[in-house]
Amino acid sequence: MTRRLDFKTLAAACTALVCLLVMLGTGCLTRERFAPETEDNDGEEGFGIAASTGHVAVFDLSRGAPEQMSGGLFQLPASHSYAGLIEGLVKVRDDPKSKSVFVRLSQQTYDWSQSEEVGRLLNEVKRSGKQVICHAHTLTNTTIWLFARGCNRVWLSPAGEVMSVGIAAQLTYLKGALDKLKIQADFLSMGRFKSGGEPMTREGPSEASRENLTQTLQSIRKTWLDGVLGARNAPGLERALEDGPFTPAVARSKGLIDAVGFESEALDEARRKGDVKRTNTVFGPGRKEDDGGLAELIRILAGTGDRRTDRDHVAVVAAVGAITMNSSEGFGSDGITAGAMLKTLRRLKKDKSVKAVVLRLDSPGGSPLASDLIWHEIMALRKEKPVIASVGSMAASGGYYLACAAHSILAERTSIVGSIGVFGGKFVIGPALEEIGITSFTFPASNEPGAAARAAYLSPLTPWDEPTRERVAAHMRHIYELFLERVAKGRGVPIDKVRKSAEGAIFSGKQGKERGLIDDFGGLQQAISLARRRAGLPTDAPVVVEGLQESLIESLFSGDDPRAGDVEAALAQWQARQRHWRDLVPENLRTFVTSLLPLAQGEHSLVALPFVLSVR
Repeated sequence: MTRRLDFKTLAAACTALVCLLVMLGTGCLTRERFAPETEDNDGEEGFGIAASTGHVAVFDLSRGAPEQMSGGLFQLPASHSYAGLIEGLVKVRDDPKSKSVFVRLSQQTYDWSQSEEVGRLLNEVKRSGKQVICHAHTLTNTTIWLFARGCNRVWLSPAGEVMSVGIAAQLTYLKGALDKLKIQADFLSMGRFKSGGEPMTREGPSEASRENLTQTLQSIRKTWLDGVLGARNAPGLERALEDGPFTPAVARSKGLIDAVGFESEALDEARRKGDVKRTNTVFGPGRKEDDGGLAELIRILAGTGDRRTDRDHVAVVAAVGAITMNSSEGFGSDGITAGAMLKTLRRLKKDKSVKAVVLRLDSPGGSPLASDLIWHEIMALRKEKPVIASVGSMAASGGYYLACAAHSILAERTSIVGSIGVFGGKFVIGPALEEIGITSFTFPASNEPGAAARAAYLSPLTPWDEPTRERVAAHMRHIYELFLERVAKGRGVPIDKVRKSAEGAIFSGKQGKERGLIDDFGGLQQAISLARRRAGLPTDAPVVVEGLQESLIESLFSGDDPRAGDVEAALAQWQARQRHWRDLVPENLRTFVTSLLPLAQGEHSLVALPFVLSVR
């Protein structure tokens, strides 16, 4: 049916946009520019306008490079995403007009896999003959590695800090507190290393989980140390890498940085090294396309920030976050939901201009039902065109469930893969309520023995009886065996081989390759190159970054014949979705908490990483 927009509908849409402009404030229309010293081009043309004689290519990493294009109130254009950063690095490497490169980090940090890939690509820029000058206010374990490998010269602000302190993981165990509160954690797991219930049922790690996590951290540590020491050579550097934090002067004396000074001084050095004055921002705030005022804002709100193409191309699908059947109103629509993912995969399968798909994964898993449905759709997609899985920070448990459906899996040495196992359960608060005088009683409709326990098996008021517990365990065993079968079929290996790397154990990418869990090392750039080769596309074939979430305009005009009332209702619903309970949860815990949401949505089993793992 043809959509018709009458005056009222158009007025409602304009009203919605005006409301959004008020919410966003004037900052969207008059974007904050860089500090004056980084914009000064000695009377030459401003940022984003390069002269024919050449320029300094600027990469502003200070605001991060999100894997997904979801930007909260609106969808970010693809050029602002991690894929956009990778594309920019490859272009500058081969661009004769880019005479030198300036990288601004500020206080931003990047995870291990991103640091590994960005550092590798910056190193390729160096090897092309360009000087790469980098500046930061703060350096961490990961960004020291990125800068050591990718920069000719590393600058640090005079009041900055080098937080090179070594690698560790901290796990929190809640059993003692739960016991005091009289809350019972009724959790089961399938797999010796699947320690999902341990934080609730133990006061410390089991020997198996301690051994597995320690070995994985040691593998990441070796890759990190070898990478930094292979790029920088200074006496005592290996010890210094794990002996911080350091002041700028001490960090320089230990060979961790090269110079202490402000961004303007580092940028001036980049100009001198390239023998140019002009600058061109390739990635980050200040990029030329960012100066579109109101028209640009509406374009972004409409979700049309990335240029679509009818040419044969590679589609990159960023699947980031916990895996759930449906988005939670309390925790927003972030993450991988079965509905959005299935819709995207089916559309890509039908689109004849999409010749290959790269599934960019960063997920700790979640719902086994959602994971299995998405696995099935990826398997159907790969019958039609090449599918390459690119692992970012992790593809663990349900995340690996999805990855194994691809033709090939690429990961960095520091990525996390595996965690093939199942855990689940529930919290029982009945005893805690009894402490304050609140009691409960179950009234089953059936008089059969055990009917009450079965009917209330998802209730948080009563624990499982043994027959119910055995039924729950049987379902978990079924999910575990199904998980093994899916991996075996997707990877094309005997199921007995999968069992050797299962039972919930996690592995670094390096360990995963030794076990056949991944096919090769590499990041997003290598995955795109492989997808092009598999599809028979030229090396410069376009890449389109696909989003999994609806933009605001798509939400407003979701029907075939939207009316003004529909638009207003959709806007109200969209605004309500932005008020998330997740804002009460610390940012580093949100993905983990979201991965547990299926337990609150009627499921009692999870294929999820059993703890928060953020290795820094």
